[in-house]
This record gives sequence, structure tokens and C-alpha cells, in this order.
Amino acid sequence: MEPIIKTEKLTHTYSAGTPFEHVAIRDIDFEAHRGETLGVIGHTGSGKSTFIQHLNGLLKPTSGRVFFDGEDIGGSKELTRKTRYKVGLVFQYPEYQLFEETVFKDIAFGPKNLGLSKPEIDARVREALARVGVSEEVVERSPFDLSGGQMRRVAIAGVLAMRPEVLVLDEPTAGLDPSGRKGILELAENLHAEGVTVVMVSHNMEDVARLATRVAVMNRGSLMLNGTQAEVFTQCGKLESMGLRSPIAVRLADALRAQGMEIPPDTVQIPALRDWLLEHYAGETAQ
Repeated sequence: MEPIIKTEKLTHTYSAGTPFEHVAIRDIDFEAHRGETLGVIGHTGSGKSTFIQHLNGLLKPTSGRVFFDGEDIGGSKELTRKTRYKVGLVFQYPEYQLFEETVFKDIAFGPKNLGLSKPEIDARVREALARVGVSEEVVERSPFDLSGGQMRRVAIAGVLAMRPEVLVLDEPTAGLDPSGRKGILELAENLHAEGVTVVMVSHNMEDVARLATRVAVMNRGSLMLNGTQAEVFTQCGKLESMGLRSPIAVRLADALRAQGMEIPPDTVQIPALRDWLLEHYAGETAQ
């Protein structure tokens, strides 16, 4: 199946040819398939943010290519422009990018730039609010009067109003309280269920274990690991060498295996580990 997003030998160098030259990412071959949720993890400075800004053409490669639906997005200005509507990018702390007087105006900004009619803009704003779980009662309120979690949802709604096929989330739960974090994770799950391809950058291994169907690991500008949750998260030693830790379910399962429990190797989530323990040891505990 043709990937919806693909990169070939993607490399980006900041300040090339100066004393400050820095290769942020190098030779990255990457694929995201339609309808999947892909986690991108890596230590601070690993190149994650630089990488994802290439996926919708915000940054141009120093070398290499980026494809959307089989087309090289750098092939023309029109292709780059089209891709920016198809691949929505939500930066870390997107609420800092809110700027309009009302929630409605903020969400309507993108559709308005598409040249849509007023009825279509109105429909898209209300559709986006519904998708992120925010009441239409707030449309005439200032976005800055909302809670932190609501502000982030409104910022995401502004991207969803463009009806992207791919949504790229950069640290979507950063800085939120437990309630706000829970809401954003549920939103990502719902979007995946609707068929939106989600690429999520995160430092939180538990979030990635909960949501991602595949995981890509970056280190020092290179793509070091790329595979299913089990293929990536069970490589505890490699992850630790890159300053990362496997999800707690993986580490706990390893400790229990050392005590003789034959827990399946693909157990990377707490609910799966709990269910396995209940199935195999609940009777013994009761006795």
C-alpha cells in the first residue's frame, strides 16, 4: 500500500556554510500509512521538531525529498501549498498561537484563507468544535478566557477546520493537568477512529504506548528504530542508550519474567499486562 507520507534521505542543515552550521536531521527514510497513528520519540535535541516541519513543507530539505500521496511536495509551489492544507501541523503549546478576538474567528482563519463561502466557513467551525469536544457556546468568547485544555482544543480545531488528511501533533499533552491530558489523548484516539492519520511526537512513553500503532525513534538527527510497539519498546537497552525508557508495563513485565512468569513479549500496555495477570494468576491469589 502506498504510504500517505514518505521521506527519502531527508536531511536538513541549519546555517549551512557558516561557523554555526548544524546538521539537525540526516538521511531519514520514513513512511506513514493512511489511517495509522505513528509515535515519534526521542531525547531533546534529537531532531523530532525539525523532522515534522518537513512533512507539510514548512521547512525545505537541504537534501532528500518528502512525498504526500506519491507526489514530491517540493516539486512546485502549488504542491507545497496544497500539502499544507492536507497535512495539519499542531505545534507544542498551540494555544500560544491563538490570536483572534473570538473562538469563532480563530478557527475560521484557515477556512477563510481557502476562499470558502461564509456558510461553509460557519459549518467548518462548528464541525471542528464538535470534533474536539468544545461547546458552541464559546464561539463568541475570547479564546484567552478558556481553560488551558480548552485553549489547546480550540487551537487544534483551527487545524481540523482545514479538514487535513494527516494531523501532526508535537507534544500534544505538554503542560496540561491530568484532565486536560486525558481529553487530548481521547481526542487523538477519536480522530484515529475517524480515519485521520496521526503522527504524534512525544516524550511520554505511556502516551505513545496507548495510542501508536507504530513507533519511530530518533537520536542525534537519525532515525534509529522504526517498528511496532513491541519491536521498539522491548529494546530497553537501546532505548536507554539514547536517554529513553520503555513504558512502565514493559519494565514491569521484564521484572515479572525474571520471577518466572511467561508474559507474552508484546505486552507494552498496563491494561494488557493487568488482563494477563488476572487471567493466569487471579485463581491463585483467591486461594
